[in-house]
Amino acid sequence: MKFTLNKQEQYTVFKLQEEKLDSSIAPKLKTEFFTLYQSGMVNLIFDMGNIKYVDSSGLSSILVAKRLSEQINGYLALAGVSDHVMKLMTISKLDSVLNLIPTVEESVDAIFMAELERDIKEDEKNK
Repeated sequence: MKFTLNKQEQYTVFKLQEEKLDSSIAPKLKTEFFTLYQSGMVNLIFDMGNIKYVDSSGLSSILVAKRLSEQINGYLALAGVSDHVMKLMTISKLDSVLNLIPTVEESVDAIFMAELERDIKEDEKNK
């Protein structure tokens, strides 16, 4: 499995350098997500711009990342989802539970907004 990582202070961009996210890649991807979250990463942008095909194993790996993100009050953004993959996510109703954002840049903005919302909620709790 080929991928690139771009670690920033507030987020990490994970870009899969594969066209298919299927059962041959999904177990390795899940392991990589576990490793990233255990390393202290909170916000992840999964750049799916190269991915043309996803099967149920691939969707499962994305849901693992979502669950890991929620456990630490983080934010998971899926950026650059192709039309074909978007149709699959819509049919499976995942478009209603995942943060599907057109570009990496817009995903960065969404993460900063989510961080602000978390800070405001935390401030309100502490009042």
